[in-house]
Amino acid sequence: MEPLWEITMGALIDKISEQFSNNEAVVYTDRDFRKTYGEFRELCDRAARGLISIGVKKGDKVAVWATNEPEWLILMWAAAKIGAVMVTVNTNYKIFELEYSLRQSDSTTLVLMGKSANNNYVDILNDLCPTLASSKPGELRCEKLPLLKNAVYIGAKNATPTGMFNWTDLYDMAENTSLKEFESVQTSVSPHDITNMQYTSGTTGFPKGVTLTHYNVINNGKAIGDRMKFTPEDRLCIPVPFFHCFGMVLSIMACVTHGSVMAPIDLYAPRKVMYAIQKERCTACHGVPSMFIAMLEHHDFNKYDYSSMRTGIMAGSPCPEPLMKQVVERMNMREITIVYGLTEASPGCTQTRADDTLEHRVSTVGFPLPGVECKIINPDTGGDLPDGEPGEFCARGYNIMNGYYKMAEATAQIIDSDGWLHSGDIAVRDPDGYYRITGRLKDMIIRGGENIYPKEIEEFLYTHPAVKDAQVIGVPSKGYGEEVMAYVILKDIANPPCEDELREFIRRRAARHKVPKYIKYIDEFPMTASGKIQKYKLRELAIEELKLQRYDNIAAV
Repeated sequence: MEPLWEITMGALIDKISEQFSNNEAVVYTDRDFRKTYGEFRELCDRAARGLISIGVKKGDKVAVWATNEPEWLILMWAAAKIGAVMVTVNTNYKIFELEYSLRQSDSTTLVLMGKSANNNYVDILNDLCPTLASSKPGELRCEKLPLLKNAVYIGAKNATPTGMFNWTDLYDMAENTSLKEFESVQTSVSPHDITNMQYTSGTTGFPKGVTLTHYNVINNGKAIGDRMKFTPEDRLCIPVPFFHCFGMVLSIMACVTHGSVMAPIDLYAPRKVMYAIQKERCTACHGVPSMFIAMLEHHDFNKYDYSSMRTGIMAGSPCPEPLMKQVVERMNMREITIVYGLTEASPGCTQTRADDTLEHRVSTVGFPLPGVECKIINPDTGGDLPDGEPGEFCARGYNIMNGYYKMAEATAQIIDSDGWLHSGDIAVRDPDGYYRITGRLKDMIIRGGENIYPKEIEEFLYTHPAVKDAQVIGVPSKGYGEEVMAYVILKDIANPPCEDELREFIRRRAARHKVPKYIKYIDEFPMTASGKIQKYKLRELAIEELKLQRYDNIAAV
């Protein structure tokens, strides 16, 4: 095993940009943005000096709420260079979720785009902070978010909302921070400092801020790129969202550690991805199963050229074997890999190799990445289990998170005193050392790579006047791995609300991916003798009643 890299993200991008200065780093196919590593580093440095000029200090939390825009990518490295912590905000969030993540993270700055197909980010922020429109840029006073001072708008300068800086202002204000001050701040950053906070739903309560260090994400990205045999000749199409570890580590970090080219898609659409693969002669593509399904089933699929393709990653939710084989055969991704992990593990724990047999690559999630220990334990006794026996998957190594932000008790519940991270996933290890993930101990739903915590949806349903009780489960889905299903007990069965009314009730309060696809009224829930609801029985009932097919091999990140 090669030694782990003791380097900060700032030093890494400096090193790579010097080594591959004239090589392309980032290319977009839907706009005029094509930068070499040397040019990209220059933008990162200017943005970093601009952040210092608006008052961002080492250790400050800088949130980003945008799709895969070039500015998102630049901010990731700019914030890291000055020791700020980038807080990634899910682009599907609504006002309640935005408020929670900004407040819990202690964010002082929010970088946001105007709107996407599904959200108007500026309107939501103004609803949350009514004083923004009457504030000077950098002087926000928001009652609900007392630490938030700066809002930075990604978009045309003449369309910048009142009270916000424009992103280009950071470049202009860079001159207010001397190179000496900038270099002094950058050299004070340690590889073991926190650089990123990602919110993930755990087994209890509201989403938790997973804190990841430079050391975590750099080494994980490098190991993942190594397994795919990345080189500066590789060009990765990135349709997965940057705000997720899949986009940030498995994609961005895997590329930069190898001097490879990033070809991001701002917001996933099958035709955009197929066009980018052909136009840029991409050698790799990442995606959750639903993304690959949408491309393979697209009526224009055969109009595009995939001959340049070689590898990539399918992960984020259950990966059906027939789908993997189709991607290998029809998209020429003969060296496609699967990664398994979780945000708390930076995120990769296991991965198949580009040259593994097809059988291993379609039916397992690979073997441990270098520097990561893995084991299967009996969840009741904590004892190690032998090959072939299912139990809880645990991991330990350089990749394990620093902890949940301001949640020491929750951290102790998932990382034991010996440093083992308990995933809550059920796994089996083969005699040859490959792992197969077969289920989850926890109730988490993973829909198209998005983690959904049932309790949050249940609490929304409880507030509806017609609902007496509700239980939310995940059920198998060919397209998304899992779909959300709600079993509801009504107060008055004689006057039931229509299912669409309940869906709309949730849609107004939460991100669209949390809205149940299936809703079924039920008289009572299956329970144990001690009164605990048996969700696994509800899942079995749903699979039977809806005639759903199971997908057992899960690759989650």
